Amino acid sequence: MSIFERYLTLWVALCIVAGVALGHVMPGFFGAIAAAEVAKVNLPVAVLIWLMIVPMLLKIDFGALGQVREHWRGVGVTLFINWAVKPFSMALLGSFFIGHVFAPLLPAGQISSYIAGLILLAAAPCTAMVFVWSNLCEGEPHYTLSQVALNDVIMVFLFAPLVGLLLGVASITVPWDTLLLSVVLYIVVPVAVAQLWRSALLRTGGGAFERTMRTLQPLSLVALLATLVLLFGFQGEQIVRQPAVIAILAVPILIQVYLNAGLAYWLSRRFGVAWCVAAPAALIGASNFFELAVAAAISLFGLESGAALATVVGVLVEVPVMLSVVRIVKATRAWYEAGTAESKPAMEARQ
Repeated sequence: MSIFERYLTLWVALCIVAGVALGHVMPGFFGAIAAAEVAKVNLPVAVLIWLMIVPMLLKIDFGALGQVREHWRGVGVTLFINWAVKPFSMALLGSFFIGHVFAPLLPAGQISSYIAGLILLAAAPCTAMVFVWSNLCEGEPHYTLSQVALNDVIMVFLFAPLVGLLLGVASITVPWDTLLLSVVLYIVVPVAVAQLWRSALLRTGGGAFERTMRTLQPLSLVALLATLVLLFGFQGEQIVRQPAVIAILAVPILIQVYLNAGLAYWLSRRFGVAWCVAAPAALIGASNFFELAVAAAISLFGLESGAALATVVGVLVEVPVMLSVVRIVKATRAWYEAGTAESKPAMEARQ
């Protein structure tokens, strides 16, 4: 993990300070950025989002989908968590904590927007940082690559219907045209561009691909931080007025991460999945594609919305929380492997 990635939470905290300060000092500048829209798409933010997403998608090799069969139990567990548990558990946690427990402490007009942001955060599994987490916990690289590639394919088809369903259940108006446009702009097109670019680079040799990745990775992180400065520039007044809102939004995110990581890890143990697959399975099950969530929240609800702020809180807690999950799965390896060793005879007997 690079220094930039390791201290991402610190950089996000600095972006909060910088954004809030600049929002007060340069309101005209931020107003001009907010006005630069075409078909409800903010152009400066769209460019930054692309700079974030495309370098990450360049890492994905869809040829790895052929390796899914090799780790089918681990893949099955992660698919179940990512698509059948995580989005729904976040919708429940968001409605409970934001809509009820902490509602008196939050601006009434933003509560549904906060819940929408949390749903967007949980509706897409991580596609980039998970490679870092998998490497840190000595995860099986072929499993991680094939799982991420499969999630990317599923995301193209399921993200919009899943978000629309959960927002509708939460009684939040779903702007379907904007939602579908977000899927095209921030999933379909970046995936296509990244894969075409990846193929062209690999045809010229692996060295060209590696050099491109080294060049783009810092640019991707700088684009993320620039986007956060813009978001906090627009959110500054609300944050100054109610600074506790960030801590409140972090509560359901933290619970959701540990809940889904723990469930993925436990199910993997029950099904006799090797630890080198179960460890990244827990991390993939818990982490979020926060870049996509930020982009979708801005497109659907605007730069100044509670939804955009909620997705940014996900960025704020991502690194320390996921590092803690890495430590937990590594510390429990002996316990995990003892359980899978006991379960194998029973599984073989059933087969």
